[in-house]
Amino acid sequence: MFISVLELFKVGIGPSSSHTLGPMLAANNFVGQVGEYLQTHTHSQGLSLRCTLKGSLAYTGKGHATDRAVTLGLHSYTAKELAGQDIEALLDAIQQKETISIGDSQLVSFNPQQDIIFDRGVPLPQHPNGMVLDLLDVSGESLLSETFFSIGGGFICTLADIGEVVAPLKMRSASNYPYPFDSAKSMLQMSGKSGLSIAAMKQANELQQIGEEALLSGLDSIWEAMQTCIENGLNAEGTLPGGLDLTRRAKALHQQLFDDQQTATVNDWLCAYAMAVNEENAAGHMVVTAPTNGAAGVIPAVLYYLLTHENGSREQIREFLLTASAIGGIIKHNSSISGAEVGCQGEVGSAAAMAAAGLCAVRGGTTEQIENAAEIALEHHLGMTCDPVNGLVQVPCIERNGFGAIKAHAAASLAMHGSGEHFMPLDNCIAAMKQTGLEMSSKFKETSLGGLAVSVTEC
Repeated sequence: MFISVLELFKVGIGPSSSHTLGPMLAANNFVGQVGEYLQTHTHSQGLSLRCTLKGSLAYTGKGHATDRAVTLGLHSYTAKELAGQDIEALLDAIQQKETISIGDSQLVSFNPQQDIIFDRGVPLPQHPNGMVLDLLDVSGESLLSETFFSIGGGFICTLADIGEVVAPLKMRSASNYPYPFDSAKSMLQMSGKSGLSIAAMKQANELQQIGEEALLSGLDSIWEAMQTCIENGLNAEGTLPGGLDLTRRAKALHQQLFDDQQTATVNDWLCAYAMAVNEENAAGHMVVTAPTNGAAGVIPAVLYYLLTHENGSREQIREFLLTASAIGGIIKHNSSISGAEVGCQGEVGSAAAMAAAGLCAVRGGTTEQIENAAEIALEHHLGMTCDPVNGLVQVPCIERNGFGAIKAHAAASLAMHGSGEHFMPLDNCIAAMKQTGLEMSSKFKETSLGGLAVSVTEC
């Protein structure tokens, strides 16, 4: 099993990796398919595009900006190139056209208000985040159709591929990598046999795909984007979009802590940093999937605290990210990081486990202590639902990232005080998360049909 650290951590835009980044990528891919189709098929004017959102994408797509993401993707934009752009102005210009240019000259009609359908009927059986894209002729008949699934963290697969996807990764041959661990148990065994740390094994695997200079540069770019996101959030004021009229709080909180540092605790600082990131995510600005947008604040907050309060080094940041991605890959392989599949335990829970492992590693923890730290953090998120109010990644998501960072910090500390021996293995905890997610009602898995999402009291 192999998933690159540079795939798990991706620079993009908010508010959601599964509902924004994934659909944008799927739409972009479909435009490429349409271009290839039109090169070999001749059609008169009157062609149009249609996107049908299914399952969780239909229920919370409005709040998660899925329609906007699809529109941008169909116009050949990618999330990474949109980071830092004025997306509102771009969308205004796009929506006035009502056509998309395919290839050199072919114009295809597309009106987002009419041609994006939020189908709240029966979800597609393969995955709760489904979407069907069609190229239609003048009579409305489908000439080309593709079904995509947004499987968490900005990853997608097609209907043809989903049978080859394992929770939810399309597998790569393990024979190409020197340390192909696919579980915490095999990771512990390989580390013990080789004498290498988790980060060193992960780096050795990465170097089979990419040169060392490119890898280290990629890790540095990830951290620079995370740091920029925090600092943008700490300097931003105003009301978040979407209709809840929530006021940004990170800047004021951070200023209070800075003015009275003697009483400020690590928990306070972690909340300020995590909330800064997730306020930026809620605003649709640049964030890094870590491993998702909804959980994007946990890892940057723990890292930023390490850097600014504990004099962390560039080497420690790299070691942290490599270790965290190794844990994230195991979770993604054996369970899920998608809130629509397993609830928020798969998002903030996974992020906390990754952050705890990374922090434990840079503090000199053994492989056994690192595995223990990840297990502690994940264990205490089991059963956490994903029930965003109004389908927005705001309540409870913004504060929840702060608490995820706090749990990660506490888990790393607790593990460091132990020998690494513990009762519940990380693999068992991951299995419990998967089973809990399978048995969790769909009302609590990013549909906004239960929990806090239906508990708002009207004043």
